[in-house]
Amino acid sequence: MGLPEMWSFMCRFNSFKRTNIILQHLRRSMHMDAAGEVLLERRGCAGVITLNRPKFLNALNLNMIRHIYPQLKNWEQDPETFLIIIKGAGGKAFCSGGDIRGSCQKPYVALIHGITMGGGVGVSVHGQFRVATEKSLFAMPETAIGLFPDVGGGYFLPRLQGKLGYFLALTGFRLKGRDVYAAGIATHFVDSEKLGMLEEDLIALKSPSKENIADVLEAYHTKSKIDQDKSFILEEHMDKINSCFSANTVEQIIENLQQDGSSFALEQLKVINKMSPTSLKITLRQLMEGSSKTLQEVLIMEYRLSQACMGGHDFHEGVRAVLIDKDQSPKWKPANLKEVTEEDLNSYFKSLASNDLKL
Repeated sequence: MGLPEMWSFMCRFNSFKRTNIILQHLRRSMHMDAAGEVLLERRGCAGVITLNRPKFLNALNLNMIRHIYPQLKNWEQDPETFLIIIKGAGGKAFCSGGDIRGSCQKPYVALIHGITMGGGVGVSVHGQFRVATEKSLFAMPETAIGLFPDVGGGYFLPRLQGKLGYFLALTGFRLKGRDVYAAGIATHFVDSEKLGMLEEDLIALKSPSKENIADVLEAYHTKSKIDQDKSFILEEHMDKINSCFSANTVEQIIENLQQDGSSFALEQLKVINKMSPTSLKITLRQLMEGSSKTLQEVLIMEYRLSQACMGGHDFHEGVRAVLIDKDQSPKWKPANLKEVTEEDLNSYFKSLASNDLKL
């Protein structure tokens, strides 16, 4: 969820009947003191960002973003800073939520070690270098809470191999370890015990070019032995994914999965049927449109979607079911795909005119 979306999210909850409970939950996970929650250091040739909220899986909050963004811009202008490294503290998560939506013109190395969801994707996947480890866990699970894969998901997901991105977006399927690299989400794979050495070698570079940085990353990647011979977890299913998820409607995707009838197809059908029908239709159109848009155009589109979702039913219900009451039984409205009309869908994508996101 991006900066404007987070702000709108908190404001609009004032009209929601469970306001107090939800705000208490948000305060626990997004308290307003950023001191110590993000560490910003100049080390050698690099600016190093450490997301330092391990108890909250290093989820970004608004104040952290307000600290990170200006420092990124300062480093961008600093002739002595040649690359940016971003990592998460604690070993369990890189970053599980939030988003800074800021682009950086200098080489950007994201060490996506541990859980990488939501904003963790936003602050890594658009960078030039993304390093996964055997402990990486990637997912875009937003359709399960009545939302959509934001943080530029409409840009990078449809650009993955075949229809893989569509599959990941609609099902929330989790990729682990070397599979994050095999899917094209990470650019390199390094054994987690070598991450510290990799960081030190990057920092020790003298006035490095992108090619120098790439050479160091490639050297570590080549030496990595963990799961080296393991095939991609979805490799045997890619033909089915490409075939079933090539449809232009969610209804047709579901029909394709039913007609396929394999255990894999039926398992995905079971998963999809639990998701918000509105979110499924929004997400498919988001990726289809995003496949031919620039990243900036996608972010503007996703801001419109986020504003519409905040004013709708399913996101609030998804938060209640998954994060608040944790009954995992959301009551979606509309409850089925047929009731989500083309007119409904168009309303999510319409321009906000003067209120559109400015980039």
